[in-house]
Amino acid sequence: MTKTTHTHSPRPGKKLDILISGASVAGPALALLLHRHGFHATVVERAPALRDGGYAVDFRGHAHLKVLRALGILEAVEAARTGNGSMAYVNAAGKPVAKLPADLFAGDVEILRGDLARILYEATRPYTTYLFGDSVTSLTEDAAGVSVTFEHAAPRRFDLVIGADGLRSTTRRLAFGPEEDFVRHLGVHCAVFTTDNHLGLDHTGHAYRTANRLVAMYSARHNTEAKAVFYFGSPDVDLDRRDVARQQEVLAERFRGNGWESDRLLDAMRHAPDFHFDSVAQVRMDRWTRGRVALVGDAAYCPSSLSGMGSGLALVGAYVLAGELAAAGGDHEVAFARYERELRAYAEGCRKMGDGVAGLMVPGSRFAAAALNRYYRLMPYLPGRNMAAKIARRTAENISLRDYATV
Repeated sequence: MTKTTHTHSPRPGKKLDILISGASVAGPALALLLHRHGFHATVVERAPALRDGGYAVDFRGHAHLKVLRALGILEAVEAARTGNGSMAYVNAAGKPVAKLPADLFAGDVEILRGDLARILYEATRPYTTYLFGDSVTSLTEDAAGVSVTFEHAAPRRFDLVIGADGLRSTTRRLAFGPEEDFVRHLGVHCAVFTTDNHLGLDHTGHAYRTANRLVAMYSARHNTEAKAVFYFGSPDVDLDRRDVARQQEVLAERFRGNGWESDRLLDAMRHAPDFHFDSVAQVRMDRWTRGRVALVGDAAYCPSSLSGMGSGLALVGAYVLAGELAAAGGDHEVAFARYERELRAYAEGCRKMGDGVAGLMVPGSRFAAAALNRYYRLMPYLPGRNMAAKIARRTAENISLRDYATV
C-alpha cells in the first residue's frame, strides 16, 4: 500500500486564481476542494450546458469514500445511487445463462455519471465561475502566471491552469503535445445512451455477447429508464468527434442483425438525448505537470472505461492535487511534485485493471465468445469466483490519503 511520509505544514501563501478546463467529474470536484482550501476556481466547459448521460460509475473502499466525505457529497451520492445488483449474461432469446456479482460492477455505491456531475456542479455553483459553451485556445506562461485565450470569452490571466477535460484533453494537447503521443487505443469502441426500460429490468442488467461485439442494458434511476451500452472490437476509427450521425451509422453497421435486443436499441439510439461514442483507450504520461499547468483525471491517467476505476481515480487525484496546493501554501512547484509522487503508483495500479480486459469483453471469434460464455456459466461453481471483485477492491484501496483538512 502506498504510504505518505512527508509531514510538511501549510504556510501562508497567495490565494490562487485557477482555471480548470472540463466540467464533468474531476473538474468540479477539484473546484470544490480548492474552494475548501481558500482558492478560487473558474471552470470552462466546451458543452453548452452540464452534460447528462454516460455510464454508471462506482466507488469502493476507504479511499473513495474518504474523498466523497471530504467533498461533502457522500449523502447526496448515496441518495442518487442506482441500487443495481448483479449483471446477467443472456442468450439470443433473452434467457439468463450466467451472472456476475454485484460487487464487481457496483462497488460500495454506484451512481450515474450524469447524476454525479450534477451533484458536484450544484455544490460548486455558488462560488465557482462557470464558462459553458467555450474552450481554451492558447496558453502562454511566464514567471507570474498563464495568459489564456478562449474561443469566445475575453483573454484572461490565471495563476495556474488545470486540465480536467478528459481523454481528448485540449489542455494536454496545448501544454504537452499531440494526443497520439499519450493516448493508447485498446482495440475496442463503445457507445452509451439512455433509453426506455422496455425489458422491465429491476435494478439489474442484461448483456449479450457475440464475436467481437457486446450489447448490454441496465436499469437506471430506480428502473424509470435504462442505459444501453455497445462495445465492438476494431482498430481506431477516424471519426469526427462531433459527427453524431456518422457515429450512429458506424454503430448500426456493426450491430444490425446481431440478435437479442440489438435492432430495437439501434432504433431507439436515433432518439437518444445523450448519445456518446468513443474508442476505449488509456492515457500514459511520464509527467502530469509542466510549469504552471497540471492535468487531473482522464486527461492525465485515464485507465479506460473497462477498468472500472476512472471516476474513483479522478476524485482521488483531485483530492491529492487540491490538498497538496493547500499544504504548500500555493507554491505550485512544490505541490505539483508532491502530487505526482503521491499518486503515481496508485494511478498505474488502476490502469492495470484495464489491461487485457478488452479481449474478455469482446473476444474476436465465435469460438472464443462461446468458450467465454460457457466459462461464465461455470464461474459460480469454480474456486476464486470472487477474485475479480477482490482485486478491484484491493486496487481501489491501495493508497493512504492524508487528511489535508488537518495539515
